[in-house]
Order: sequence, then C-alpha cells, then structure tokens
Amino acid sequence: MTAAHVALIQYSCSNIKSENIEKAEWFIEKAARDGADVAALPELFNTTYFCREIDQHFFSWAEPVPGPTTELFCNLAKKLNIVILLPLFERKAAGIYFNTMVVIERDGTIPGIYRKMHIPDDPGFYEKYYFTPGDLGFKVFDTSAGKIGTLICWDQWFPEAARITALKGADILVYPTAIGTLPDESVTDKAEFSDAWRTIQRSHGIANGCYVASINRVGTEGGTTFWGNSFICGPFGQMITEMGEEEGVQIAKVDYSTIENHRQIWPYFRDRRIDAYKSILKRHQ
Repeated sequence: MTAAHVALIQYSCSNIKSENIEKAEWFIEKAARDGADVAALPELFNTTYFCREIDQHFFSWAEPVPGPTTELFCNLAKKLNIVILLPLFERKAAGIYFNTMVVIERDGTIPGIYRKMHIPDDPGFYEKYYFTPGDLGFKVFDTSAGKIGTLICWDQWFPEAARITALKGADILVYPTAIGTLPDESVTDKAEFSDAWRTIQRSHGIANGCYVASINRVGTEGGTTFWGNSFICGPFGQMITEMGEEEGVQIAKVDYSTIENHRQIWPYFRDRRIDAYKSILKRHQ
C-alpha cells in the first residue's frame, strides 16, 4: 500500500472494562464509516492507567492473547474491513504479564503482537511492578494498511527503538500512550513536558524518514490528567494532524510513497557509521 488513512482514537477510561470496550468499538466503527484503513487506540485501551499505583488487584484485569477481547475485536475488524491496533494488559502465565499491542488485520487474523520493551518505574508510572520487559524485540508488521512499526509509550523516548524499528522497514511508527500531568505538576510543567513529548517523537520521524503516530488518552484518573493531543507527523517532522484534549477520532492520510524521496534528501541511513557504534551497547562509557 502506497498510502493509508490512519484514525487516531483518544478517550477517557473508567474502572469498568466493558464500558471502555464499548467506547472503543463505537469509535472504531465511526473511523471505518469515515474511511479509515487502520484504527489506533491508546495504551491499555480497555482499563484505566492502573500503573499510577501499586495494587495486586489490578493483575485480575490481565487476559491471554488470543482471548475474549482479541476475539471480539478480530470479529469487528473483519466486519468493518479495518486494521486495528489493540494495546492491552496481557497475561502470558502466572506471574508473567506484558504491556502488549495486538495487530489485527482486516480479515480478523492476528499477524502478531508486540510487547513493550522499555518499562518505566517512576512516581505515577509504576510499570515494573506489573509488566515483564518485552521478549519479542522490536517489530514491524506488513499489513494491508502499510508496514507498521509497533512501539508503546515509554519506548517513544528512546531513539534506538525508533531507529531499529525503522531499519526493519516501518513506514510508520505507532506509539499508543498514556501520558499526562501528575497532581503536583504545574501548568508550566505541563507545557514543557508536552512540548518535549511532541518534539522527541517528531525527531524520530525526521531521523528515520518515516511517519509517526502517537495516540494518548484523555481525562483525569486519581489526580493524573492525561493531555490527549494525539498526532501524526511526517518524515520531515511536519504535523499532519493533531487533536486537542477532548474525546474523539481524527483521520489523516499518510502517503508512504514520499518516504523514499525524504530519505534521498536526508540520507541518514546511507551515512550511518555502523563501524563506530559499538560503544552504544555499553550502559556507560
């Protein structure tokens, strides 16, 4: 596929999984009606961002892949003829859980999954308590909506993750996200953090000559206010579309046929000094 219409879907979540699932279904159906080829949902789409706190109860929200939720959305993808990117809390085995993105094709099949590689452990983001670091490496899926590089939230701050995924052939890097303002952070903090968040992801588009889509949630959960602002940028970092802080779905066309031209103008892949990068494998010099 030389181009695709990508739907960004952002919304707030409650503690009732069924309500969140119904909301996601409604937005995906709207995206399909409006001509989207792929629907991208925010991180942990069917739950609150429970990693704000440490509570063993939340492990009950995890589920196997494939499982009931993936079966539901596989049927929806087939019904609507749309690719769905489904980020959820995966239970692999007793005591082993992942922050996972399931890729669902138009025909309802699952070509594969990605498990979040970088796991944070900070105030309000206690993910190491819940998630095992991804064990599948960085992934690209050659779908009917393009070659999609699957990454998740904290991954978006690491240029290594973006570069490796782009080198594997991604036309677009997709980052489902849960990021916002913590209770003790100021308006100034929010402005600075959100600007940094956009900037780092736009830089991945520029440095790798590909598209980037980031999908955030909105709403307030336990004092944390998620700022939305889901967006798609192009290979020069140019903003193609950007949402505000309200629930909704927004669709933008991404033209993959422009990628080669961008990489000819800025040939970063050609000029990489792969013979000089061994030190990057060290934690510290």
